[in-house]
Amino acid sequence: MIEFDGRGILLDIEGTTSSIQFVYDVMFPFARRELARYLKEQWDESNLLQACEALAADAGFDSFSQWQKELVAADETPSSAALQQAVVTHVCQLMDQDIKSTGLKTLQGLIWKSGFQSGEMEAHVYPDVTPALQQWKQAGLDLRIYSSGSIAAQKLFFGHSVAGNLLELFSGHYDTTTGAKQETDSYQQIATEFNLPANQILFLSDVIAELDAASQAGLQTGLCQRPGNPPCEASSQHPRITSFDQVQLSS
Repeated sequence: MIEFDGRGILLDIEGTTSSIQFVYDVMFPFARRELARYLKEQWDESNLLQACEALAADAGFDSFSQWQKELVAADETPSSAALQQAVVTHVCQLMDQDIKSTGLKTLQGLIWKSGFQSGEMEAHVYPDVTPALQQWKQAGLDLRIYSSGSIAAQKLFFGHSVAGNLLELFSGHYDTTTGAKQETDSYQQIATEFNLPANQILFLSDVIAELDAASQAGLQTGLCQRPGNPPCEASSQHPRITSFDQVQLSS
């Protein structure tokens, strides 16, 4: 049980509000399956070009055009098909290594959009999540999300969940453009954007390193132990919960 008398709650997604299994068994395979087709169909669209620019920056290049020379070094004037295949190869490598790349997350979000909007995918949330979010919102708490998935993907996720559209319950979203989730500075920045003292914010996650960073920034923390989550260190300092109804709001 966590007794909370603060005014804001910051939530991770994977392993916290939603099953890790859904992300790895449904969302990631969908992005991999649709990747080549999406690149072919959207190659000249601005959203995709922005994602490719972010991929290039993550790879250490100043621009996508500079990165293209590295991707297809043997061809001075590579065709679009050759470049697309090179991007597919690079992105699949990032996914295989589970790299938290801003460019990768942006591109995945673009691909997932079609899956959510078509109804092929509905985001999993645990049964206790929606009632808790509604209760917290009614109590006047400021609810926000911080995930390695892009903000666009977060909004798609909660806008197309098995519990319906939950977006109106949240007043803010953060991703890796704010900073890495295991860095204290990221949580200090988020607390500033909440416009609350850090100790008035509760961060819930299944990753101890993230909770450590949030705690060092002054936030209250809770460790989520959901079905399918990796085992946690017995020595963890963070209070443990298995359901959001174990967060008790002080009157």
